[in-house]
Amino acid sequence: MSPIPEVLFVCVHNAGRSQMAAALLQHYALGRVAVRSAGSAPAEKVNPAASDALAEWGLDITAEIPTKLSTEDVEAADVVITMGCGDTCPVFPGKRYLDWALEDPAGQGLAAVRPIRDEIDHRVRALLGELLDS
Repeated sequence: MSPIPEVLFVCVHNAGRSQMAAALLQHYALGRVAVRSAGSAPAEKVNPAASDALAEWGLDITAEIPTKLSTEDVEAADVVITMGCGDTCPVFPGKRYLDWALEDPAGQGLAAVRPIRDEIDHRVRALLGELLDS
């Protein structure tokens, strides 16, 4: 692992789950972890319900732009966390992969996205503890 661990969050649209996870990890890591997110089929903009869910906690992802997953993103990462990207995520030997089975917030309202946000928060905190302990 590099001196500063690099984490890549990947979901299909890079508009909800991966954006929330990246924002939460950046918030908690305080520069101790490099964070990226990408999608196999990126949306045009961040999911408004995901943005609203994080805004309730004082985090703003409205300026984020969903980006297309690249081979370079995966090569740079120490840990790749997939969230329903299926077979479209490239797999490289020597990388640590985690698959977080999380409901897709696409098309859901804020009330339905809050529990997804809360689960992502729980997992991000656990991941950060692992990364900083190693």
